Amino acid sequence: MILTSKNNPLIKETASLKEKKGRKEHALFLVEGVKMVSECLRSNFEIDRVFIAESYQEDVSWLCGLSDKVTRVSDDVFRFLSDEKTPQGISARVKIPTKTLEKPQGKCLLLDGVADPGNVGAIIRTANAAGYNEIYLTKTCADPYSPKSVRASMSGVFFTKLYFGERAEILSVLQGMPIVVADMDGENVFAFCSPKTFALVIGNEANGVSDEAFSKATHTVKIPMQATQESLNAAVSAGIIMYVLAKDEF
Repeated sequence: MILTSKNNPLIKETASLKEKKGRKEHALFLVEGVKMVSECLRSNFEIDRVFIAESYQEDVSWLCGLSDKVTRVSDDVFRFLSDEKTPQGISARVKIPTKTLEKPQGKCLLLDGVADPGNVGAIIRTANAAGYNEIYLTKTCADPYSPKSVRASMSGVFFTKLYFGERAEILSVLQGMPIVVADMDGENVFAFCSPKTFALVIGNEANGVSDEAFSKATHTVKIPMQATQESLNAAVSAGIIMYVLAKDEF
């Protein structure tokens, strides 16, 4: 059977996941494209349902273990569900894992109000690549499970542990760890001797790190720049600092 109505309850509920309110209500998020769905299958995330467009003709035998969760929909309905300009014809809705705040096992990130979903996703992508397996997000951050952030994470969202909380709660969990804050008045990161384990704090794109988080800093680092450039994109800055601080591990 092929679902053709946008008013179908399953379709309406799934479309609502494009918005934060829907994701929060149903504890689900959307994943689009063969690569992302297949990466999700490799992870510990639970796929709730897979949607395949009527015109999609590629091999889907790799979904054999999910045959009871596959739903075919018309191309029009698939476009309705998709957040992409050019839908790829396959998507999934995935359960958002529930995690209580825990102390990190190694080096980690604290995103202190990073507001752009693309930046959040890109930071998660680099964190996964560089071995920052635990990421703490204050409640003022963009939702890492939004479609834009999930796309930008390029599967990093499946292989990092994301923790959410009020700033004070997170800082309490990180108590006792060296806190490294990215700040324009800090020490040159290329000359900085990094602790073995630490929490790297990346602040809001416009306002930087909050006073509350800054007050807990044990170290501040900066990326040196020519006088003609005032700043770097938050995700770019985070990526450079993450790799510099972890250089001895590669």
